[in-house]
Amino acid sequence: MAIRNIVKLGDDTLRKTCKPVKIIDKRLHALLDDMAQTMYEAGGVGLAAPQVGVLKRVVVIDVGKGLLELINPEIVSSSGSQTGEEGCLSCGDVRKSVTRPMHVEVRALDRNGKGITIKAEELLARCCCHEIDHLDGILFLDRANPDEERS
Repeated sequence: MAIRNIVKLGDDTLRKTCKPVKIIDKRLHALLDDMAQTMYEAGGVGLAAPQVGVLKRVVVIDVGKGLLELINPEIVSSSGSQTGEEGCLSCGDVRKSVTRPMHVEVRALDRNGKGITIKAEELLARCCCHEIDHLDGILFLDRANPDEERS
């Protein structure tokens, strides 16, 4: 495992759409391990592969309930609404108010290629939305509530 450099705001990598993972192998396992270690070292609760310069549809999340590794995640349903402050390891100290769904259902593959479904609410739902947005080149700044001044 290794700590990777986190790509910062302004780097074009953060605005690109990631490609689906087709092969789950030792290289992907190493990426997942490195991403988790990088996220924990940086004090984050989520990290997407483009944030470490890799354009693959992979995210890691830990909101205090254990590590989730999601390969090719997609939100298949959402409901409710919550508004709260978000930040991003790629955006320094910038924090903005963002409205997200209160509940989401996410389908993905785990590190062994097994299909999984996550029913997330509150902070986990927010984090899933935030990280999956990264895979499509969308930053939380793009979703910030319009009554807030953009940074």
